[in-house]
Amino acid sequence: MALSWLLLILLALAVIGYFIGRSRALASAGGDARDLHSLPSYYGYNVALSALVPALGLLIVWLLAQPMIVNSTVSGMIPDGVIAEGTDRGLVLSEVRRVADGLDGAVALGAITEAQANNAEADIEALTQQLKDAGQVLTQDITKPILVAAQMYRSMTATGTVVMRILVLLVALIGAAVSYVRTNKDFRARNFVEQGVLALLLLAASIAILTTVGIVLSMFFETLNFFQLHDWKDFFFGSTWAPNFRGGSELSILPLLWGTLYISVIALLVAVPIGLFAAIYLSEYASGAVRSIAKPLLEILAGIPTIVYGLFALLTVGPALVSLFGDGGVLGVGWMASSNAVLTAGLVMGIMLIPFVSSLSDDIINAVPQSMRDGSLGLGATHSETVRQVVLPAALPGIVGAVLLAASRAIGETMIVVMAAGAIAKFSGNPFEAMTTITTRIVSQLTGDTDFASAETLVAFALGLTLFVITLGLNIFALYIVRKYREQYE
Repeated sequence: MALSWLLLILLALAVIGYFIGRSRALASAGGDARDLHSLPSYYGYNVALSALVPALGLLIVWLLAQPMIVNSTVSGMIPDGVIAEGTDRGLVLSEVRRVADGLDGAVALGAITEAQANNAEADIEALTQQLKDAGQVLTQDITKPILVAAQMYRSMTATGTVVMRILVLLVALIGAAVSYVRTNKDFRARNFVEQGVLALLLLAASIAILTTVGIVLSMFFETLNFFQLHDWKDFFFGSTWAPNFRGGSELSILPLLWGTLYISVIALLVAVPIGLFAAIYLSEYASGAVRSIAKPLLEILAGIPTIVYGLFALLTVGPALVSLFGDGGVLGVGWMASSNAVLTAGLVMGIMLIPFVSSLSDDIINAVPQSMRDGSLGLGATHSETVRQVVLPAALPGIVGAVLLAASRAIGETMIVVMAAGAIAKFSGNPFEAMTTITTRIVSQLTGDTDFASAETLVAFALGLTLFVITLGLNIFALYIVRKYREQYE
């Protein structure tokens, strides 16, 4: 039974429970709904939720716990002698899972048993070839320990899945039965349903917080593992980024941080003036018809995927800058040798941030009361003077907050800088040179087969945690500015 079928059965049980619960409540009141404590639908919802919610909770917990238990058990079965020097146990476990997937349908059970019983190299090699012919990608030949572990993995997974289905259906039936039995005209069904819905809403609200905590903790513990392998002083105060998976790496964040901040500053120099001027025009000068057309068109930029911006930088903006500033370019200055440069990434990232700045600033400017504008105009100020001396000062804290939020968005951008900024970690003030950023290095360090056991791989988590702290600090500072200096208008 596939998981989708199990979910459909649970949903069907809930629907059936709704109707039988409602019918039982009405029957207990002699068909007169006025004698019921709650509306008839509440009795149906009570039975349906009693059948559905506990079963789904068990299903989710089981799906999360079973892989961890199986992986832990199977990993303990793999002898240390099978693991090659320099190879992580997790990679061998991945190989076991691939073999187990092949054993599920690609290879006859008789061949597996025979190969394991005989332990003959020819039988095991034939089994390896059968798996490869079935489309399984194997990084090494099968040995008897891997074969035994794969069979155990397959057996435990299959057994656990069957037990899960039985228990989930049993919990659903028991929940529906208990709720059905206690359904009568005096049962406070509405109270139970509302408390259950309140608990679900609280759980939904907690998921975002728990997810954030989980992300931070996962990066934090991996960062601790990194600092056990690499000196934290070199990471925070060194001046060179030179990873070497063979050892002897210099892993300083400072060159990456410099490139990140440099590109972000250029992006803000593009986005803030254009976005702010666009917001002032749309909120103070544009007619209703122009605003209704221009504002949605401007905000379309926010819906464009960042990979598209990266392609735009790579194929259009970069070559255009080279033709302008490169050797033989229009200006003939020879400043830019490649389309991958800080200026390329900064310009395109600034274009991406324009709707972010303009939309937030527009909402903040529109929040300034009309009475302040009318008072300024009544004192003889022109429209432009009113905007400069009344509206913008009143909206300034919110605009500063919008700029800081845009800065945190720029610092965390990945695809544009991966495709347009280059891959050189260095300190330089020349915007026409290629540089790299923290997000680019995170992508680079985690690309390919990684065992998460070397400093060169774990450094990605330290970079990610540092970036998280920086953007979190900017967001907190932006909220502080907005709350401290904003005006409360009636």
